[in-house]
Amino acid sequence: MKKPFLAALLATTMFSPALAETLELEKDELTFGFIKLTDMAPLAVAYEQGYFLDEGLFVTLEAQANWKVLLDGVIDGQLDGAHMLAGQPLAATIGFGTEAHIITPFSMDLNGNGITVSNEIWEKMLPHVPKMEDGRPQHPISAASLAPVVEEFKAEGKPFNMGMVFPVSTHNYELRYWLAAGGLHPGYYSQENISGQIGADVLLSVTPPPQMPATLEAGTIYGYCVGEPWNQQAVFKGIGVPVITDYELWKNNPEKVFGINAEFAAEYPNTTKAVTKALIRAAIWLDENDNANREEAVKILSQPEYVGADYDVIAASMTGTFEYEKGDKREVPDFNVFFRYNATYPFYSDAIWYLTQMRRWGQITEAKPDSWYDEVAKKVYRPDIYLEAARMLVDEGLANEADFPWDSDGYKAPTPAEDIIDGIAYDGRTPNAYLDSLPIGLKGDEVVSGG
Repeated sequence: MKKPFLAALLATTMFSPALAETLELEKDELTFGFIKLTDMAPLAVAYEQGYFLDEGLFVTLEAQANWKVLLDGVIDGQLDGAHMLAGQPLAATIGFGTEAHIITPFSMDLNGNGITVSNEIWEKMLPHVPKMEDGRPQHPISAASLAPVVEEFKAEGKPFNMGMVFPVSTHNYELRYWLAAGGLHPGYYSQENISGQIGADVLLSVTPPPQMPATLEAGTIYGYCVGEPWNQQAVFKGIGVPVITDYELWKNNPEKVFGINAEFAAEYPNTTKAVTKALIRAAIWLDENDNANREEAVKILSQPEYVGADYDVIAASMTGTFEYEKGDKREVPDFNVFFRYNATYPFYSDAIWYLTQMRRWGQITEAKPDSWYDEVAKKVYRPDIYLEAARMLVDEGLANEADFPWDSDGYKAPTPAEDIIDGIAYDGRTPNAYLDSLPIGLKGDEVVSGG
């Protein structure tokens, strides 16, 4: 997606106070990749609001076919960076799948995903779902309500298939987390069998995000976990019902990151800081004044070169509400968070949660000491770059000093049990103790062998 640079540059020159204070860039023409999801918003906003140009960056944004193509593009240099699944830089750096050292100086958002089931499955779940006084379903809905349906399919000899977007995606781990919390086994990976379906009650497979609703409608899968707007699309099309958002699964959980090759960051340090500055400004704009800019953001995202879904579909979750069924719209002001709660800071503890889930389901085949988790997190997540960029924005009068965790050691306070659906607290400083606390999944020295 290319737009006239001269007109945009003239407009930015007229209105931006930051343009005169650009870094001495090692590279100023950049191409970034993204997948058509609501949470690519910081890239679109940084482009449309002229924040990239304020930093002297001439950026092209290109939608990618799927997450593998996107990752390969960053590794081989066709893309200078990309909107990524948080698990992708971590998995690549430890050599699960493609091996490459990818880093992130910027986390793109919190929350933003949901789990949707087909109308047929929802009707079967309903008798097992608690109700509120007004008769509507009580949220959050546990996967325990799905368990009798899965048993029914088993008794009939039918596999129960669900979709997620990529083996190292938040969506894979969130769907597995929800299923396991409700007593359903989502399956293991092994070195010999990377399907992730070993011993599974529910069979999970990959479907690209924009194809989720059509795959559900075709009956190939009975449900899926995906980012917006593809849960709301199922509601608008009348083909499915979102049963839980990831905000209800784990309050303010980390989502996407901006990923770049470690070699890029080393060769172009000022360019990397400039990109991070522009993205921080975009995130601030998205959340400022109690989400006052969200309607404008939805207009941007609804353009075909970005997400391309209807305005109303994107607005259904982006503007502080979430529609579970037609007419059942509820207030969820933090469903999409881009800057509040230090959303953009790349916390080591966020990285470690993803690594624990890789170990839990066998993608990391052998036990690792707590120190290993810390070391990997620090190789990939780069709060040092983030804070340098943030300091420049504060000095330029473009950000508030109080909005950044200057004294953080990179670890969040433990997530309390009441903020997670299974009632199990998470502390990134003690990953093995956390793994041991989870009733379903690998623990200690356990391994999965064979297929």
